[in-house]
Amino acid sequence: MTTLAIHNGRVIDPALGRDGIADVVIVDGRIARIGPNEGDMVVEAERIDATGLVVTPGFVDLHTHLREPGFEYKETIATGTLAAARGGYTTVCAMPNTSPPLDSRASIESVLREAEHSALVRVLPIGTITLGRAGKELSPAGELFRSGVVALSDDGDAVADPNLMRHALEYSTQFGLPIAQHCEDPALVRDGVMHEGWVATRLGLRGRPASAEEIMVARDIALAELTGAHLHICHVSTAGSVALIAAARERGIHVTAEVTPHHLTLTHEEVAFHTDFRTVDYITNAKVNPPLREETDLAALGIALRDGIIDCIATDHAPHASMDKEIEFELASPGLTMLETSFALSMKLVHDGTLTLPVLIDRLTSGPVRAWGLDRRTGLEGLGTLAPGALGDVALLDPNAEWTVEPREFASKGHNTPLGGRQLRGRVVATIFGGRVVHETDRVVAL
Repeated sequence: MTTLAIHNGRVIDPALGRDGIADVVIVDGRIARIGPNEGDMVVEAERIDATGLVVTPGFVDLHTHLREPGFEYKETIATGTLAAARGGYTTVCAMPNTSPPLDSRASIESVLREAEHSALVRVLPIGTITLGRAGKELSPAGELFRSGVVALSDDGDAVADPNLMRHALEYSTQFGLPIAQHCEDPALVRDGVMHEGWVATRLGLRGRPASAEEIMVARDIALAELTGAHLHICHVSTAGSVALIAAARERGIHVTAEVTPHHLTLTHEEVAFHTDFRTVDYITNAKVNPPLREETDLAALGIALRDGIIDCIATDHAPHASMDKEIEFELASPGLTMLETSFALSMKLVHDGTLTLPVLIDRLTSGPVRAWGLDRRTGLEGLGTLAPGALGDVALLDPNAEWTVEPREFASKGHNTPLGGRQLRGRVVATIFGGRVVHETDRVVAL
């Protein structure tokens, strides 16, 4: 029997409605006790002093790119899950845009085998909506469901054909799988590389208009209403999309949504930097799809997250090698590495008063679990909570710790972030997966 006692931390568990000083005791990988001085009841245990820290369930990410198989030069399951652990994540859902794509039982099983061998935290695979993510023919959803996928997505590419999307939604209802759509109309974003706004005009870059996202969101909401299926909107980025999702929920349509830390806190102005008073250049590490938007969009996204119109925060962790980014903006791959900075970047909304800390923790833990019914779908009892009997997945946080982002020190192979050199406030001090410490900093004090 292995026992870990975490003493005297501020325990925030939104699923339990708990927020107060308590001990958390983990025995043989599951939560055994939670409450004041419960750790004192254990005679033999590894002990951590969490005084001054916040203790929460391990974070859950619905949208992670681990790149394996096929793009191991960008990331592997081993490096990606180490990055996840450093970011407080104990469960990550792996997107299927690999090579080969996750569109068959064989490809899903290969990811699960590799995860069992090398993952530091839990990996839940997502299957493709269409074969090869080509948008032409539906993937065998039943086969993927039986192989263990938790959702279907062609992320990175929207399913453009409305009839095919209708059939995908209809088919998904047989298995209760969410359809997670990257909502950008391909015709409207063709050749666009950043948000259509003044920065794109100043830099001479083609824009991706907000309407491209909103048109696709509106279309897919209509199809979800028609079919009764579960539609999940990935990485919402515009105020217009928020309004459409809110209206759909009022009508009782089964729509869930996620937002990324970068779309909550960074604008399209991140793309530009001034080399002198006359010259403006671009930063490819700020290129992401959908693109970073405007302050009005950020404000709407933050309020929607607070009010539960958007269910959760998802990282859209998208690591790239330097050769994919250190080229012309039009040719650079879109995406940011985000797992290790997600909590600190999201904490900006707490520090500016948009969210309370318990609401933020909800959107990182029980929110994603509720959105997809992950505990029910996977049989992982207690995922996203610290209830007795639940999985011993825990994050220890210092909401006020200030640190400087050094991309070269990331566990991820991807160093592609516009945050390099910036000081953030809020840090993951330790991560515990199944009762085992998989990440810790010098701030952790063993008793």
